[in-house]
Amino acid sequence: MQPPALPVLYSFRRCPYAMRARLALAASGERCELREVVLKNKPAEMLAASAKGTVPVLVLADATVLEQSLDIMLWALGRNDPLRWLEPDAGKLDDMLMLVTACDDHFKPQLDRYKYPGRFADSSAGARERGTQFLLQLEARLAGPGQLFGARASLADASVMPFVRQFSMVEPAWFESQPWPLLRGWLADWTASPMFERAMWKYAPWIPGETGAVYPPA
Repeated sequence: MQPPALPVLYSFRRCPYAMRARLALAASGERCELREVVLKNKPAEMLAASAKGTVPVLVLADATVLEQSLDIMLWALGRNDPLRWLEPDAGKLDDMLMLVTACDDHFKPQLDRYKYPGRFADSSAGARERGTQFLLQLEARLAGPGQLFGARASLADASVMPFVRQFSMVEPAWFESQPWPLLRGWLADWTASPMFERAMWKYAPWIPGETGAVYPPA
């Protein structure tokens, strides 16, 4: 008897949305078949599953499609949450989801304008400053506990961190000079962690017709 088919995850290593999904899968231990996508040549299989054409996309064994990163995180952690990412030390799941929404709906647009000013018709002059306001909120949250919702890492940390990382890489010297030492330490700890290393493992681009890599790696 053949083992049941694994869920299929279409991913792109550097995408922060795919990054957060891979972090949750690594934290949960839920295995999937990872198919690394070349965004300039998106596979027809991914587009057939999700017409939005962006990663991540998770196709479950019963053909259910999860095409939002947060939905993938909640699915994986809902099945297995050994690190209790859905049960923060401080606050509740709804509180974490509110912070993630603020990141996605307000911080991410400023990040895009800051990182890619040529892509937007409106002025990007204030994008860095507007993004800074969200980062200062994170700095305040980190005072004392060490993570965004207490002493333990949670869904919120894994969801927000990839976007803070991307922001920090636009002007590294400027980022390092800003008054958020707790945020810098938090980001450094996350990016140096074994879990982040697993989530950022390099995979060769998936070739249609072949089996992808088993993720998370053993």
